[in-house]
Amino acid sequence: MKQYQDSGEAFSLAGAPAISAETSQLLDAIAAATIVVDTNGFVVRASVNALSLGLVQSHLLVHPSLNQLVEKARGSREAIDGEFDLITGLRGERSYVYARAAKIAGNFVLLIVEDRTEAKRVDETRRDFIANISHELKTPIGAIGLLAEAMQDATDDPELVKRFAGNLQREANRLASLVQDIIQLSRVQSAESHHNYAPVELSGVIIDAVERMQVLADTKGITLKVSAPAGHVVFGDAEALGMAVKNLIENALIYSDEGGQVGIGLRSVEGVAEITVIDNGLGISVDDQDRIFERFYRVDPSRSRQTGGTGLGLAIVKHVALNHRGEVKLFSQLGTGSTFTLRIPEMPQQLTEIKDHE
Repeated sequence: MKQYQDSGEAFSLAGAPAISAETSQLLDAIAAATIVVDTNGFVVRASVNALSLGLVQSHLLVHPSLNQLVEKARGSREAIDGEFDLITGLRGERSYVYARAAKIAGNFVLLIVEDRTEAKRVDETRRDFIANISHELKTPIGAIGLLAEAMQDATDDPELVKRFAGNLQREANRLASLVQDIIQLSRVQSAESHHNYAPVELSGVIIDAVERMQVLADTKGITLKVSAPAGHVVFGDAEALGMAVKNLIENALIYSDEGGQVGIGLRSVEGVAEITVIDNGLGISVDDQDRIFERFYRVDPSRSRQTGGTGLGLAIVKHVALNHRGEVKLFSQLGTGSTFTLRIPEMPQQLTEIKDHE
């Protein structure tokens, strides 16, 4: 048997009872972490995945819960399984695993451990998202119901009815925006979102997004300064990219004071197209910068309510960037404004030229 070495390879314990070559090959073929424990509780074989999960140290199982599972399996004729919450690594990170142990030939116990940490995280994120959606939808729906009742009770007062009608329309628009953003976020998170990819000229995407935001800019007296030269082509979804740029501009307008200025620029840096949106508004604190791209997170909830912000705009931008093998960066200081930069890899020039001649 091969002596264990700190090489990142699966190991076998020197001097341990032999495990057949067929069994060893079978264990190597299992995607989950595999560990073989002898009658004395020593690990005689561990796969690379078992080592990477930090389940074995000095030829012993690190976690008491897994040791207990192995001992139960040793005294049983059937396989024993369970789900465990393990603390691993120097930083004490939590891992959620499913483990199954069973006796095999030679009175060994085979332990198979499947890391389900990411699946659990996704499930928790999904549950939180649904809970957040429910909370966000309740507010405008409740307001619409109350305003409708108030209008019925104020039929003799035209001015009051008019005011209630205006509030009702505002809440209805807020609800429509929220539903639309939920649909858009669902779309960009979909595994099929890349099926619509094609060469996209970014200057056209930016100009279209600016035109869509011009009314809001005019309402607040904010000047939009645009520099979007042609020739920057990426491979992606034009609609999704337009949505991301529009959300960045809208976010800048919402958090800028009246009479300010928002700049939108486009340039290429080492084969990466950079779309930059700069405002001279409130700025974002360091603590808020760490959470700004979370779903439903708002730096200033009161201002978002006044402007109809849903708290999903920047989350959509983040997912659009990831879908296009890119990223979104933020630089901001309180009182001086913010700069958001959407970075997307450009198509190689030769591919662009071939596409132009088709």
